[in-house]
Amino acid sequence: MNDLRLALLQCESMPGDVAANMRRLAQACEDAAHAGAHLLVTPEMFLTGYNIGRAAVDAFAAFAAFAAFADGAQHRERVEAVAAIARRHRIAVVFGHPERVPGGGVANTAVCVDAGGQVLGRYRKTHLFGELDRDMFSAGAGDEALFDVRGWNIGMLICYDVEFAENTRRLALQGADLIAVPTANMVGFDFVAQHLVPTRAYENQVFVAYANFCGREADLAYGGLSCVAAPDGTVPARGGRLPALVLADLKSEALVEGRRRLRHLADFRGMRDAGR
Repeated sequence: MNDLRLALLQCESMPGDVAANMRRLAQACEDAAHAGAHLLVTPEMFLTGYNIGRAAVDAFAAFAAFAAFADGAQHRERVEAVAAIARRHRIAVVFGHPERVPGGGVANTAVCVDAGGQVLGRYRKTHLFGELDRDMFSAGAGDEALFDVRGWNIGMLICYDVEFAENTRRLALQGADLIAVPTANMVGFDFVAQHLVPTRAYENQVFVAYANFCGREADLAYGGLSCVAAPDGTVPARGGRLPALVLADLKSEALVEGRRRLRHLADFRGMRDAGR
């Protein structure tokens, strides 16, 4: 396993302007690659914005107007555009956008493409937060496979998903070394970035990368505080409240030492042992 330099893009949302967000992604990839990063993680729904001007009675329709069909030309065009950026700058990218799913719903989706532009993995948000999420999205199944970047086994969650211990534990039991979490966490929920994300890393002996928006988007105010948490619960990198490119060096030795010293994952008996 090689060491992995990770970049988190913390930025304000530009809702509804895919072309502008593609340009911002290209610049972020250029900056991250210049800084030696191997993987860039963006906030939740980065390409379209998260709270993209839905009205009270047509929230789903307003969001679906931006939706990318998983098997259609719009989806391919959008993913291929990101893949071209990744190839140009030789950096893997985790990005988010809406995706039409079988049955007519829309998923809040994160996709990872590698430095050669190949799609490595896709994840659909499983836990929907409040009416804003539930009005717009269908929940994913949480059955996506891990993928490999530079020898690191990587899984993805999206925002609220990481607040459920079962999600990180599921990925850890599958062998995840790093969990990438695009998010759109709001002011008033700083506890998640400050305490819960490091706890998830500590209790599973994995790295967790949490990339958040900052600033305002319609009636939402985002809290920033993007962070990388290590397997021992420390936070080697954290953003503030303003736009930033947050960099962290992930060392394979930190995984080995964390798993040697902390035994939560190895000692976990599972629900089948409850009450024994």
